Amino acid sequence: MTILGLLLAALVGVLLGLLGGGGAILAVPIFKYVMSLGTKEAIASSLVVVGVTSLSGVFGHWQEGRVRLRVALLFGPFAMAGAFLGARLASFFSGAAQLLLFAVVMLVAAFFMFRDNNKGADEGEEDDESESSSIAGVHVWRAVGLAVLGVAVGILTGLVGVGGGFMIVPALVLLGNVPMKEAAGTSLLVITANSAAGFVGYLGAVEVQWGLLALFTALAAAGSFAGTYLVRFVPQTILRKSFAVFLVLMAIFIIYENRQAIPFL
Repeated sequence: MTILGLLLAALVGVLLGLLGGGGAILAVPIFKYVMSLGTKEAIASSLVVVGVTSLSGVFGHWQEGRVRLRVALLFGPFAMAGAFLGARLASFFSGAAQLLLFAVVMLVAAFFMFRDNNKGADEGEEDDESESSSIAGVHVWRAVGLAVLGVAVGILTGLVGVGGGFMIVPALVLLGNVPMKEAAGTSLLVITANSAAGFVGYLGAVEVQWGLLALFTALAAAGSFAGTYLVRFVPQTILRKSFAVFLVLMAIFIIYENRQAIPFL
């Protein structure tokens, strides 16, 4: 593992802890282009790294009261089922097509993150519906939306090898009515389960380099603690919009790198 690889491993963790996702976007290309793993091995390995580092990040957020357990238990199982399915479906898609789809979803998520969608959640506003029409504290129509998005996020996890934080965070804000910082903490718990399910879907199809993976994961986990600590010093508006800018920049890069797969170019 090169010095650059070591530094990038820590950066993956910082992004996960600070943003509640995003680190996986770097994990796959790091494994493939810096660590010289095959594409499927890179995807499977990234799921292990993201799952473990997300779990380590959960503890810091939990101590600060930034994890909505009931919402995670509602969203998580659907995401896990989708992740396993996505891993099984990955063989039917070209790598370029998968990444272009990934970039499009990132741009959509960035659009919603730029909008001020969590104002009501931050101010503690209550919905008009009665508590009796809720599931795990989330009103029924929002719960159905979370379930559908959970499956979609899971499928994307299996196809591309990411934890899905870039979709989970806005979904929790928009449909779960969860404040941004709590959405970041809650998403880490969902990402942990999501990544595990996706990795199981790849078992038997890839060869995992456990030594390399263990060192990379340890460095990323250390970085996630730093990111979780830093999140308390960043205003929610800046955190949300910085996350959106990050998604746009990464989407542009991915589209450029895979432009040969776009039919009309």
